Parts: sequence; structure tokens; C-alpha cells
Amino acid sequence: QVQLVESGGGLVQPGGSLRLSCAASGRTFNTLNMGWFRQAPGKERDFVAAVSRNDFTYYADSVKGRFTISRDNVKNTVYLQMSNLKSEDTAVYYCARKKDAIGSWRSPVWYDSWGQGTQVTVSS
Repeated sequence: QVQLVESGGGLVQPGGSLRLSCAASGRTFNTLNMGWFRQAPGKERDFVAAVSRNDFTYYADSVKGRFTISRDNVKNTVYLQMSNLKSEDTAVYYCARKKDAIGSWRSPVWYDSWGQGTQVTVSS
């Protein structure tokens, strides 16, 4: 198991930006495939973005062009840069480790080792 801790959430106005961070424990971070999901009240946990150990990136259509996922293998951290935020981006954001290279990048069932989540609220 890997321990994951998210940070960087908060309240932001529509059109604003935030950067989320997810710090991972352990010395094998560079071998991990990582993803971000979000969950709004009363809704399912939805895929946002993912980055492979080889730096391939994947995005939900709803965030493509506005969000950027990246990783720093020296700091054992994965980031989610969010720009042009909309009210519908309001949710708790979670990072997670993908179990392995097989399976869908977009389904939470293929991920384990979830963080505790960080709240993002987009409101004027």
C-alpha cells in the first residue's frame, strides 16, 4: 500500500484557478500510475485525469483543456492544475494509485490506495 495525502483545495470564484497536490509515501513513486477523481454530493465518484509511470496523460472530456495533471518523481507528488473553474467542478477531489497497467484508466475500480480527499468549491 502507498499512503496518499491531498492538499490545495479551497474556495475559488468561477474562472479562477487552483493547484491540487497529492504527496505519496514510499520510494517507488516513479513506478506508480496515478489518477485524480472527484465526487460531488449525491453523485458517483468520477474520473478527472490520470498520468502513467511513463508520463502519458488521460483526461475526462469535461476538464480537457482546463486541467493539467503532472508528476514530480523527486518530490513523490502528483499535481492537478485547474484553470477556468466552473461551478460544476465543485466536489471533493481524490487522488489514487492505479493497481497496474491493465484495466480502464477512467474507472475507480482499477485504483486502490486512495487519499482522504480535498474540497474544491467554485462559487461567487
